Amino acid sequence: MTGKVFLVGAGPGDPDLITIKGKECIKKSDVIIYDYLASSELLKFANKTAEKIYVGKKSGHHTVGQKAINKLIVKKAQSGLIVTRLKGGDPFIFGRGGEEAEELINAGIPYEIVPGVTSAIAAPAYAGIPLTHRKCTSTLAFVTGHEDPEKKESRINWEALANGIGTIVFLMGVKNLNKIAEKLMEHGMKSDTPVALVRWGSTPAQFTVTGTLDNIVEKARISGIKPPAVIVVGHVVKYRKTMKWFENRPLMGKKIVVTRAREQASELVKGLSELGAECIEYPLIKIVPIENNPLLDQSINNLSSYDWLIFTSVNSVSIFFKALLSKNGQDARSLSKIKTAAIGPATQNKMFEFGLKSDIVPETYRAESVIEAFSNIDLKNKKILLPRAKKARSVLPEELTNMGAIIDDIHIYSTEADNENSDLLLSRLREKCVDMVTFTSSSTVKNFYSIIQREKIDKLMDNVVVACIGPVTAETAKKFGFKVDIVSETFTISGLCDSILNYYNTLY
Repeated sequence: MTGKVFLVGAGPGDPDLITIKGKECIKKSDVIIYDYLASSELLKFANKTAEKIYVGKKSGHHTVGQKAINKLIVKKAQSGLIVTRLKGGDPFIFGRGGEEAEELINAGIPYEIVPGVTSAIAAPAYAGIPLTHRKCTSTLAFVTGHEDPEKKESRINWEALANGIGTIVFLMGVKNLNKIAEKLMEHGMKSDTPVALVRWGSTPAQFTVTGTLDNIVEKARISGIKPPAVIVVGHVVKYRKTMKWFENRPLMGKKIVVTRAREQASELVKGLSELGAECIEYPLIKIVPIENNPLLDQSINNLSSYDWLIFTSVNSVSIFFKALLSKNGQDARSLSKIKTAAIGPATQNKMFEFGLKSDIVPETYRAESVIEAFSNIDLKNKKILLPRAKKARSVLPEELTNMGAIIDDIHIYSTEADNENSDLLLSRLREKCVDMVTFTSSSTVKNFYSIIQREKIDKLMDNVVVACIGPVTAETAKKFGFKVDIVSETFTISGLCDSILNYYNTLY
């Protein structure tokens, strides 16, 4: 049975610019065949069982040639599989998508084209350059800066470009910049025409060089700019002076390691990315629910016997309710007569998702604050259910017991080391490609330490800023020999982001 192929434009680099349909294609495909310029972040949407095949297509170096890619797409589809061919930008704008479509037609394979946001418009927009402007120009041309090397003569009408087009965008043209500038001036374009080169447009690595036709080659040489980059020629470039926005973000260019568990990293990654940082996700821990947990089942079956239910984390809420809903067929109504407490707003918000409101939310987000919140409540002989992590701090159950409560401290998940990406993390540290490491729990600190080892801390962490979500995590980091630069005053992800922002604002 023949499968189907989706030729999907992955967008210019920012994974948020993928279209809704493109994202859905990735989700439902059996095979993802992706390019160098397609953001690897998009692979997170793929099914866990999907086969992911990297085919390169990097400027000057193709891991797999186009003919081989064509054969691969056809072969996978002929096997009855759903294939997403994920291409940087738009598949039909200098993306050779037309050639791939022709191969599918010849093989009798059904396909769909899913357009993407091309770097030709995204990179200038992120650089603050409007490609058209009523006061400046209303004509626009997209031109390849890298013609087929087998062509004997250029098919580009340089005279028409130089005299009849207001804004010209060249793709893949950095290596031919000198020729492009010469040809435009040779055919009548003024030498003082503004030019901009935008590298890695729409990503945290975005870098822009501006000049004019007569000096842009030298400016590009001095800056060291390399592919991938788009070239914008025209008077619209002058608007960048006032419209520049993306590169003005306060953490632009900062490379920050996020060590949080993969399931929880999104909030921190989003917060830092919005401030301009390049987030490098290296989860050092993973959340593992304790399967076949008779103590949890027993406590859920006897919910009516409890006076209080205390959640200490988002994980405890998720795992508890999964057991409540799936194994026992109950829901939030089973907790109608039980009072609740939550450590932190994130935990409370997770409770809201299941229709449960917390009766107590401590002023600060640690176990000691829960104890303080209960200081004016009579807990003598009150029964408290405390579903939480294995090896969690003992201060909470001990102090509540001292207040007269009867505690059922049920372990429902464990926090385990995740060393899957340890080699990549060490490589980035050795290459000095990290500006900051963030720790959101003591367990992330401990596993990070186990990876880099004590004798290597000074060498690998030289000039690397360490940020901790609160004093407990910070104390653990100091205990293991790390110099802690940032401790968030509010023990939340947003509080950590604010503290990081304040640190760099103060620094500069």
